[in-house]
Amino acid sequence: MSNSAALAPSSRASAFLVFSLVWFSSHVLAAGHPDYADALAKSLLFFQGQRSGPQPADQAVKWRSNSAMSDGSAANVDLTGGYYDGGDNVKFNFPMAFTATMLSWSIIEYGGRMEARVHDARAAVRWATDYLLKAAKTTPGKLYVGVGDADADHRCWERPEDMDTPRNVYEVSASTPGSDVAGETAAALAAASVVFKAADPAYSRRLVAAARDVMAFAWQHQGKYSDHVGGGVSNYYPSYSGYKDELLWGSTWLLWATKNSSYLNDLMSLGANDGVDMFSWDNKLAGARVLLSRRALLDGDKRLEPFTRQAEEFICRVLPKSSSPTSTTPYTPGGLMHRSGNANLQYVASASFLLTTYAKYMAVSNRAFSCQNLPVTYKALRALAKRQVDYVLGDNPLGMSYMVGYGARSPQRIHHRASSMPSVAAHPAHIGCQEGFQGYLYAGGPNPNVHTGAVVGGPDQNDVFPDDRADYARSEPTTYTNAPLVGCLAYFAGSYKK
Repeated sequence: MSNSAALAPSSRASAFLVFSLVWFSSHVLAAGHPDYADALAKSLLFFQGQRSGPQPADQAVKWRSNSAMSDGSAANVDLTGGYYDGGDNVKFNFPMAFTATMLSWSIIEYGGRMEARVHDARAAVRWATDYLLKAAKTTPGKLYVGVGDADADHRCWERPEDMDTPRNVYEVSASTPGSDVAGETAAALAAASVVFKAADPAYSRRLVAAARDVMAFAWQHQGKYSDHVGGGVSNYYPSYSGYKDELLWGSTWLLWATKNSSYLNDLMSLGANDGVDMFSWDNKLAGARVLLSRRALLDGDKRLEPFTRQAEEFICRVLPKSSSPTSTTPYTPGGLMHRSGNANLQYVASASFLLTTYAKYMAVSNRAFSCQNLPVTYKALRALAKRQVDYVLGDNPLGMSYMVGYGARSPQRIHHRASSMPSVAAHPAHIGCQEGFQGYLYAGGPNPNVHTGAVVGGPDQNDVFPDDRADYARSEPTTYTNAPLVGCLAYFAGSYKK
């Protein structure tokens, strides 16, 4: 698990970026298009390797087995299921709910391009939302927000199937509020209700009813969850950006799911006007603004035009300096956005999703805008998103895919406990907490279990990647990196069919 705070980017010289991006564009053209459909299938398979709880009969990732089967027992409730966020064995609901929201948005926008893979995508959403429903509905007045002592977990290197660290249960309530995690949970449930509206109407109704209740709780009892929840959760995923962004995000998704104008009134009252240049599990402002732009541009709702302007300001900050004088986003010499030295590809994936999606809205509505005096077209946004996705898939200076199991060369030593240790089938005997460090974390050689589809943190600002299992900042995969990438891959799979 990467404790990835929002880091202030440094600026780069525009001439350097022009040269870099010209080189990178020619490299992509020379290499041709990646097999996006194959990458999409692999990116969805990744989520099976992250499953907690009882493994289903159709589980395709055979090196994983049942784990955390008593989760919730510390509070006399059933909280089995859900996802481990990355390479550890803790369940953090804040990033898990964001993962579910982004998977759902990917299906809503690009499900038609997923073809048969849309069933896998829905299954990935449902594995999260089944658990989030338990978290939201099991105990009136409480929202469970995590399971597992993260500090104890990080002192061990053990398979989830062997886990023997405390499975503490964390919650928010009226006296210990968490509008951020509640707003994100509501967003996840509401977005998923749209996904399942036709596929499973009864489930969709359950989801939206729970989303309404959790969103009401978020508004009525306002506060940051990391101010109230124990350090096991808040030390790793604190809400750096506060909770206004989640109130905006959750209300936006409920507006879509219910068509109830009260959510429009709520979000208009927030005054969440901060400028942003990233979109992540922590800060949802850019995502909410792009989503509200859909209603403004496609449905002609003029009340939401301020959000369209804010979405375009975000895009101007993400574009390279050669395309936008107001850019605040550094790029590597090979043309990759570089927001952070810690799990950078999560920011690349989420920004690329917003670029692709806003380009879609622009194309349908004949929208164009400028970054100061430089015009921006939907084709330019798609081209930049494609450059980022192609880089992740191997069109980069190292010629290396950052998705495990995709392409001729991909990471072999990812920072992931279950992947780095033999499966229960191969090694039935228990492997102890400390035994795992020297025997597996610090061992040489590739991981015994190939975690197909896992997208790691990625290279540094100079396009260098050491493929070091102990380097969690660059070698750990996370669900919230894969989730927005699913939408990008689906879009490009439909655009560049083999």
